[in-house]
Amino acid sequence: MQQERPRDDRPRDDDRDDRSRRATRRTVLAGGIGLGVAGVLAACSRPDPAPSGSPRPSGPGSAAPSTGTGTPSSSPTPGGPDSWDALAAVVTGTLLRSGSSGWDAARVLQNPRYDDADPQAVLRVAGVGDVQAALAFARNTRTPVALRSGGHSYTGWSAGGAPGTDVPRSLVISTQDLDDVRVDGDTATIGPGARLADVYATLARAGRAIGSGSCPTVGIGGLTLGGGVGVLVRSSGLTCDQLTGVTLVTPDGRVHEVSATAEPDLFWACRGGGGGTVGVVTSMTFRTQSAPPVLLFSIVFPWSAAAAVVRAWQDWAPVADRRLWSTLKLLNGTRHSAPTVTVTGVWTGPERGADASVDAFVAATGATPTSHTADELTYGAAVVRLAGTPQRVSEAATSSIGTRKLTGAEIAVLVRQAAAAGDVAGNREGGVALDALGGAVADVGRTDSAFPWRDALMTVQYTAVFADGADPAPFDAYVRGFRQAMEPAWGTGAYANYCDAAITDPSAYFDVNTSRLHRIAEQADPDGLLDQPHWV
Repeated sequence: MQQERPRDDRPRDDDRDDRSRRATRRTVLAGGIGLGVAGVLAACSRPDPAPSGSPRPSGPGSAAPSTGTGTPSSSPTPGGPDSWDALAAVVTGTLLRSGSSGWDAARVLQNPRYDDADPQAVLRVAGVGDVQAALAFARNTRTPVALRSGGHSYTGWSAGGAPGTDVPRSLVISTQDLDDVRVDGDTATIGPGARLADVYATLARAGRAIGSGSCPTVGIGGLTLGGGVGVLVRSSGLTCDQLTGVTLVTPDGRVHEVSATAEPDLFWACRGGGGGTVGVVTSMTFRTQSAPPVLLFSIVFPWSAAAAVVRAWQDWAPVADRRLWSTLKLLNGTRHSAPTVTVTGVWTGPERGADASVDAFVAATGATPTSHTADELTYGAAVVRLAGTPQRVSEAATSSIGTRKLTGAEIAVLVRQAAAAGDVAGNREGGVALDALGGAVADVGRTDSAFPWRDALMTVQYTAVFADGADPAPFDAYVRGFRQAMEPAWGTGAYANYCDAAITDPSAYFDVNTSRLHRIAEQADPDGLLDQPHWV
C-alpha cells in the first residue's frame, strides 16, 4: 500500500531539482522529436503473431518547409492554478492522487514491469480546458509533466515516475477519455485516447477504414504521432500519412489547429515525429477509405528452413503488390517446444488475387510449410481476428530499421539470435518480427514528413516476454544484444514508436529530419516542460 500524500501539497524539492536537470538536456542534445501524446507502442505486448531510405524528389508536402510554427489559433489563459486543490477545482475531468479511489488502476501502464510507478498525480482530462489548466499548474509550480494516451510505453516514460526510467515523479496528463470517434463521409475525427478496437469498430459500421496498428488497446494518438505501422501500411501508408488535421495545446497553453496549410511545421512534426515534446494533442482528423474485403493468411515453416524463409521473404514482401502486406516472426522461449517461423499476411485486393504471389514466395523458400491457412473476412471481422486477446504482459523490446536485404551471413546471425531467445532463463517468448514496408509508404518523400524511413524495406522489432515481477535486466540485455548484432547490416536506425531508453541519440529515430524537429520543438516548448530522457 502506498503512503497517501495530502492533496494540497506542493511539488517536492527533489522533484523540482530533477525537473531542472531535465530542462537543461534540451541544450546539450543534438536532435529532437516531434509532438503529441507520449509513450505509446504501435503493437501490443502480447505473444500471438500480430502485424504491428533515401531521399525522393517529390511527394505530398514536397514544397519547401515553412520557417516557423505560425500563428496559434487561440491565446493562453493567464494565471492558472498554483496548488493541487486549485487544479482540482478548475478541471472537469478526474484528478487522482495517491489514496484516491481508482488510483492504482490509473497509475499503471499496459506493461506490468512499470507497476511500481508513483506519479504525483494523474489527470484524466475531459477537454482542451483541462489540458490548459494542467499545463498552467505545471508552469506555476515547476511540476514535471508526463503525457499518456494508451499507456503502451516501451520505456515507461508515460508512467510519470517509475523507478529506473529516469523520469521524476510527474503530473500525468492522460487523454484516455478523449476517445470520441466521429465519421462524416470519408473523414473521421478521433480523440487521441480512442483505442484501436473502438476506432475500427466505429469505422467498420460506417463502411470505412484507415491503415493503422492491430493491438486493440493502443491509443491512436501516440501511434499516429510516431508514424503508425499496421496491416494496411503498404496499401494506405502510415497512419500519419492519412492525418489531415490536429488540435493540440502547446506548453504555453495556446491551442493550435494545424494542417498542411495551417502552421505546417507543427503538422509536419505530427506526422511521425514521435510523442511528448511540444504539445498535448486533443483531436485528430483522418482521411478514410472504403472498408476493403480482407484475406488473412498464415504460413508456418519448420525451423530448419528459417534462413531460406528470411531470404525469400525479404526478396518478396517489400516489393509485392502493395495490396499485400506480411510480417515474418522468428520466435523461441518456454511457450514453444521448438523455435518457430511464421509468416502472417493480409491481402485487400480481388478475391484470390494474392494466390500466385504467395505461392511463388513459398516455392522460393524451397521448404514445405507445416501449415498454410487463409480466411476471407470483412474488414471489421479481420481487425477483430488480428487483435487477438489483449493481455498485460511484462516485456522488453527495441527495434531496427531494415534498410537493405541481409546477406547470407547476416541472415545466419538473425536466425541464431532469434533461437537464442530460448537460452535466456525465464524468457516466455522472444525473438524478432520483420514487418514489411514499401508500397504507399515510399510514395511520400523522406523529408516530407517527420518519419524518415520511407525507402526502408521493413521495421524490425526485438522482444522478450517474462513473468511479472521478474528482473527485466537479462531480457533487456537480450533484445539490445540482438539489435547490436544486426547493426553491421542495418545501422543504428530505430522506430520512434518502439523507443528504447538505451538509444540516447534522437537521430537514430529521425535521421535527416532530426534538426528540423529540434527547431520546431525549441519554438513550441523552449523551457522543456514536456522533456523526456534522450528526446529533446
